[in-house]
Amino acid sequence: MSITLSDASLSTAGVLLLSILAVEVGGNFMLRVVGGGVPATGFQKSFFRAGHAHAGVLVTLGLVGTILVDATSLDGFLKTVARDGIPLAAILMSAGFFFSAIGRDRTTPSRLIVILWLGALSLAAGAATLGVGLLTA
Repeated sequence: MSITLSDASLSTAGVLLLSILAVEVGGNFMLRVVGGGVPATGFQKSFFRAGHAHAGVLVTLGLVGTILVDATSLDGFLKTVARDGIPLAAILMSAGFFFSAIGRDRTTPSRLIVILWLGALSLAAGAATLGVGLLTA
């Protein structure tokens, strides 16, 4: 069996694989936070941890989705949503966790938490569109 990916899927998959390097940098940051090298409140530690975890999981899920999207009969805007919704969620959700926790002695999220919710919408749109696209292919 041979899998042929569209040019768009090849590009997205390549970017996602390279983005693992950014997740590694985030892991190094997490080690410094947990090790006490970066001062952080308990709230900040939990949000930084959640941001890092979401990035890693959603990049991996985005890579799987990128491979699956070419098995659907979706086209145009819906195919773009199916291919890019989950990878966009990886960026937005992790950014929402990190950016809303930035600030000295912060114990609650800032208004930048809205970025997290935009990511959740992107994840829902991407996963739902891809799932329906696969079920109707």
